[in-house]
Amino acid sequence: MAKTPAPFSRAAAIAYNLGMNQLTLVLPFALPNAELAADLLKVLQAPALAALLSRTSTCNLETFDNASRLLPHEAWLAHALGLSPAPNGAAAQAGFAAQAMHGYGLVPDPGGRYFLLHPAHLAIARSHISLEELRQLKLSEAESRALFDIAAPYFDEIGQPLSYGDAGTWFMRADGWSDLQCASPDAATTQDLSVWMPEGEHARAARRLQNEVQMLWHEHPVNAAREERGLKAINAFWLWGDSLATAQRPACAARLHTADAPGWLAALAEPARRDASPNSVLADQSDAIIVPGSLIEAAQAQEWGMWLQQLQALEADWFAPLLAALKDGRLDRLRLVLSHRDAWLDVTTSKHAQRKFWRAMTLNKLKAS
Repeated sequence: MAKTPAPFSRAAAIAYNLGMNQLTLVLPFALPNAELAADLLKVLQAPALAALLSRTSTCNLETFDNASRLLPHEAWLAHALGLSPAPNGAAAQAGFAAQAMHGYGLVPDPGGRYFLLHPAHLAIARSHISLEELRQLKLSEAESRALFDIAAPYFDEIGQPLSYGDAGTWFMRADGWSDLQCASPDAATTQDLSVWMPEGEHARAARRLQNEVQMLWHEHPVNAAREERGLKAINAFWLWGDSLATAQRPACAARLHTADAPGWLAALAEPARRDASPNSVLADQSDAIIVPGSLIEAAQAQEWGMWLQQLQALEADWFAPLLAALKDGRLDRLRLVLSHRDAWLDVTTSKHAQRKFWRAMTLNKLKAS
């Protein structure tokens, strides 16, 4: 895949009035399921998105190999941020943990290996175990702190200390677990966990740790109170995203902005860039990667009515303003990376490409996946 071009200097941008060089808009689950795509697109009114997808400079659909146990946008983003050597296949890595720690004001020790750890609910059905959608747990800070405080001494005792990020995002240090292969929670959600649980030499140790924490949290007052309110008990945790901390944070070729993102993803961006809008991104006058996460929950739950509503909101909030910025020269190029579980569509458009009036504006490229 092409590398994101180096940003223009601010002086050059002002001198030549070229605006920003390139924005990359990463949209997880913007590609609908193939069997539903035709019906969904019949009712979707998104002329700006149609223009961005139809009048393009480049267009490529890449099938994703989930041997890395990630979703396509996670692997793509890790590579774009310099945290993974490859964006696809078994070589793709989700080395987000140490970088995300900085976003919470935590300082990982150089040389330490850290994992993202999410308080979770594992549901046991007759034929399989599944991971509850983390966004639906509604875990408060007070509840999370109480569960953290009872678990942390045990982790300290075994030499794998915990750090607290936010209610849904903790971190565990485990220097010797470099072999552990973990899936991202969004990749594992809705799946039979028999093929998504951690693998590797330390997988058995990870299962023992899970069992100990389950016993600590079983019938904990936090869980008793949650169940009285009709909420799922926090009966497990989910590990993934391990990375080796270095003395310096990895350099990023483009500045990351997020919107409606889970805590770990928002933490990868600077605080001022965690509630992004087209105006704030364009005003930044530098190349940027923007990740709005508003489509993920609806697509995972197969709630396609909600998915359509969210995509309509993106049309108003992002596609139309960015199309206008292309046309009036405030933005030189726009790259769209749209994905589902098994592929991503990578398209680039520009002011010049938008002049290709002979190309009919359709959303058909969303069906090609």
